[in-house]
Amino acid sequence: MNNVLTLRGNRFEHRSRPSGGGAIQLPGRSCVRLDHLNDLHNFLIEVRKFWENNDVIDGVLVSVYYNRIVSKSNRINGYLNSIKNENPIDTVVGARFNSDKNKHIITHFISRDNLDKTIETSKQVISMFGAFFSKSGISTSEFNKGTVFDTLPYSEYSLKKTIFKQYLRDSCFVEKFGVETIREKSSNKSVITFYDVKVDATDILQKLGITVPHSSILDKMTVLLDEKYVEVILNKIPYLVSMAVEDFSMLSPDDFKYLNRLPTNKIPSPTNEPTIGVIDTLFDSSVYFSEWVEYHDLISDDIPKVSEDYSHGTGVTSLIVDAPNINPNLDDGCGRFKVRHFGVALNGGFSSFSIIQNIKFIVSQNLDIKVWNLSLGSAEEIADNSISIEGAVLDEIQYEYDVIFVVAGTNCKMRNNIRKKIGSPADSLNSLTVNAVGFDDCPTDYTRRGEVLSFFVKPDISYYGGDSHGYINVCQPLGLEKVCGTSYAAPLVSRKLAYLINIMGLSKEEAKALLIDSAISWRRKISYEDSILMGHGVIPIKIKDILSSCDDEIKFIVSDVFDKFDTYNYNFPVPIFDKKYPYVARATLCYFPKCSRNQGVDYTNTELKITLGRLHESKRIAPINNDMQYLEDAPSYIREDSARKEFRKWDNVKCIRETFTERKRAKDILNASNPQWGMSIQAVERLGNKDGKGIRFGVVVTLKEIKGVNRIEDFINQASLRGWIVNRLDVENQIDIYKVLSEDVDFE
Repeated sequence: MNNVLTLRGNRFEHRSRPSGGGAIQLPGRSCVRLDHLNDLHNFLIEVRKFWENNDVIDGVLVSVYYNRIVSKSNRINGYLNSIKNENPIDTVVGARFNSDKNKHIITHFISRDNLDKTIETSKQVISMFGAFFSKSGISTSEFNKGTVFDTLPYSEYSLKKTIFKQYLRDSCFVEKFGVETIREKSSNKSVITFYDVKVDATDILQKLGITVPHSSILDKMTVLLDEKYVEVILNKIPYLVSMAVEDFSMLSPDDFKYLNRLPTNKIPSPTNEPTIGVIDTLFDSSVYFSEWVEYHDLISDDIPKVSEDYSHGTGVTSLIVDAPNINPNLDDGCGRFKVRHFGVALNGGFSSFSIIQNIKFIVSQNLDIKVWNLSLGSAEEIADNSISIEGAVLDEIQYEYDVIFVVAGTNCKMRNNIRKKIGSPADSLNSLTVNAVGFDDCPTDYTRRGEVLSFFVKPDISYYGGDSHGYINVCQPLGLEKVCGTSYAAPLVSRKLAYLINIMGLSKEEAKALLIDSAISWRRKISYEDSILMGHGVIPIKIKDILSSCDDEIKFIVSDVFDKFDTYNYNFPVPIFDKKYPYVARATLCYFPKCSRNQGVDYTNTELKITLGRLHESKRIAPINNDMQYLEDAPSYIREDSARKEFRKWDNVKCIRETFTERKRAKDILNASNPQWGMSIQAVERLGNKDGKGIRFGVVVTLKEIKGVNRIEDFINQASLRGWIVNRLDVENQIDIYKVLSEDVDFE
């Protein structure tokens, strides 16, 4: 077996995006028609009528209904762009998919003046188009010639050529304009999120005579409301509500357990072991491993507590502390871990709003902990068009702080062979979401399904959570019990993640990428049906199998901080044999982007795209996965929906890969004077805030020799000669280093 390597010291270079946007052109097989321009104009007039006598907000909400899932470059840039400082990119306050999940609906908040001027410009565009073009319209080929627009009398219509052409281009992507009204209805206590209309939610509520206490405010646009107020909001101003979710959540059930009281053995006292944070139900301090647990009960003493409130949390923590002792078949080689356990929920259910507030406070006050286990989950399914509040808060915390959450994928038994979607907070994108498999490596009956926002891969990975053919042993207040559930798969993964970060010294980005990469097979690409249940696959039991690779593989980790449009390194000395590269390659990228819940399905603010492959003489990289996304949505190029499906555009975890077969052939050298491989990380920003600047990314690259030859020493030697500091991730060495670094030093 070969050790996984880390490559340090050879920094990535950075370059800005090339200037210039190119000519305005139509996509292939398009046609601009006069009747459609008239329809769009009439839709805008209807929107204005809707807002004429409505003064709840100082401005208007306009939803753009596109005819496809549309890329950023193909969104409107003429319509709703009539006022300085109101660029359509900056006025987006929400995005969702239609019921068939194949079209975008994007909501903008603009001034009334902007709407009026857009309608006036639309009128002039229609007049000019009707005067100079036939009723059958203008085709892509005619539009893209450009010369057809050179001699038109724009000044007579108070238009500029670019504005005229942009309105025409916009019309090829837009079906209609309108005002979206929330579709979810609730008669219970709910968390209401309003569109960001530049007025705090409390001010909107005061106009309706509703006052809320400070404890019911999560942020400026999100509040917790009682049933009677929810009804008022959904009846009077439903068009201002972006999202509404009921507050009270039942725990995702893990009642598939059978009592089997067994004796427990004493364990030694803790020393300098790493600490994992646990946020769960209560913990029973009478158990045999309580010395390893620092417990904080955050449930009010005024609330009655029963024995069942201690079972789940105690069982989860027992696996983090002592899993190899009580489950010898799952001995991962990671040893024991200390736990800082926060009891925030009772077995009968919990207020999601209260949990959110607790989690934000807990993490902010315990920044020494890098890995947090969250095995609480809602029995309700996640929404189609918005991230749960709990998931969004976890994403925000992980973006702000150097921490990572391991989240259980939630449970529910199948009914009529149909699985429920996962429950919050398993939809948190930055977290490592874990589903459960049985010891046959197949999804269990209680496993629920992803995806998130109809696109993002969730869960990330799967691990052993037990089933009727083999349960997981946990310690609960009455002794050892046999249980099963994603709640118990997650802490077993938390152990591995904490080991990689605390003992092996990897960053959270590198550790997450390495765990996910360890689940990926060379032989086949996981099917869609499997991915929505198992993520990228099942990770190995032994930590040494995650930290090593086969003798015919070279596996190395690189990381850096993204700075500009293109962050790149052309200095990877892949060993050559017989003037060729005898490998298939794979790379797994992880990063933790800033996210915006109010953007709906367009949730992640930054897209990082990885390109890996051989260098051409022009220093262009030949990508191993033939990714040509940068060519955008145009004739014979990649459409946005295809880019998302095939290349995981906007996903914060990407695996690019070649499939290994015995018929694979060695690759030619493309640059004889500099026969290296290169890696490029390019960014697309959803908003105009440059949220990607400063994001750290981690990449795991694996090269598999097609003839089974071990070439790792050649790679290490060449990498060292080219300025890389190469480190073998040796478990024994890292444990010794960790012990030395953890020793207390007495100064005399």
